[in-house]
Amino acid sequence: MNSSTKNQVEGKFHEVKGKVKEKVGEITDNPKLKGEGQGEKIAGKLQKKAGQIQKVFEK
Repeated sequence: MNSSTKNQVEGKFHEVKGKVKEKVGEITDNPKLKGEGQGEKIAGKLQKKAGQIQKVFEK
């Protein structure tokens, strides 16, 4: 697996993981967990986008 695809997959994983953390934080009324989830979701989106950009330059 090339690095661009790996970044896209890992980014999507972190994005989903962050969404889950965010929802659990909302349900349990835990602002720290909710914030961690939001941060991880954003980081995942950025990593996924970096993989997409990398893929463009690989061609």
